[in-house]
Amino acid sequence: MDPLTHALSGAVIHQLGFKRKAALFVLIFSAIAPDLDYITRFWGTDIFLRYHRGITHGVLALVLFPAIMAFIFRKKGGFFYYYSISFIAYGTHLLMDLTNQYGTRILSPLDWNQYSLDLTFIIDPYITVGLLLCIIIGKVNKRRAVAAAICTVILFAGYVGGRAYLQKETKQFLKAKVDANIYKVYPLPNDFLRWWFITRSGNEIDTGFVDLFTKRVYIQDKYRMDNNDHAILESRKNRVVQNFLYFARHPYAEVKRENSKTIVIWKELAYSFMAGESFFARVVMDKNGEVIESYFEF
Repeated sequence: MDPLTHALSGAVIHQLGFKRKAALFVLIFSAIAPDLDYITRFWGTDIFLRYHRGITHGVLALVLFPAIMAFIFRKKGGFFYYYSISFIAYGTHLLMDLTNQYGTRILSPLDWNQYSLDLTFIIDPYITVGLLLCIIIGKVNKRRAVAAAICTVILFAGYVGGRAYLQKETKQFLKAKVDANIYKVYPLPNDFLRWWFITRSGNEIDTGFVDLFTKRVYIQDKYRMDNNDHAILESRKNRVVQNFLYFARHPYAEVKRENSKTIVIWKELAYSFMAGESFFARVVMDKNGEVIESYFEF
């Protein structure tokens, strides 16, 4: 989720009745704190890609960060009180990020693998607007602020649960229509009944859309994995590509040869439904195999 949505979640938690001094600040700051790893953007987009949703989104940070906040604000209401609310807000951030397909290393540093429920897109305006409406209702009618917050939490759980049901139905429908060994289904922006899919059989990969409303499967692209090309193997030594592969769940490389240059483009097929070139790493090499330039783009 985006930082605004996380900040709003902290404000909604505050409406549940946590009214001690500095509680609002602690809740909002704790709700956005995991995204402090955005600072890695200063070292390049590929560095950000590698380290975003890493250690700050793991169980160790979930335990340690609330302790820091509780120690700082202990004289304003008690160590345990501020540890508890900071833990709730920080944990809410991790759980919300876990619902979308970007992936988060929630078990770090014990386990550096990415985990994702693949239920919501990276930015979900329905969640953001719902949280914002809850805060507005609480400001307009303070007597119903707690009730509005409780309803919002219930509705959020129902929303995620509903998307989990639709995802399950989509995958079952896809399996009935497409013969493959591996099936992956991902959410699309602002959509409920259409889902992006990736299927794989051996070296053959298909991507496309599943539409539950029309009961159709649309295959958009077909790929054949061939990672034995010398240019692809050489590109793997590049820092940008290594960081990209650390993030990518469905990487695919294609080679273009233009005059004396060789261009290797690594794509993340989980996002290949997006218009233009998104989530890709590009490496340009000369005729001797030396890298001329390399970069990553969201």
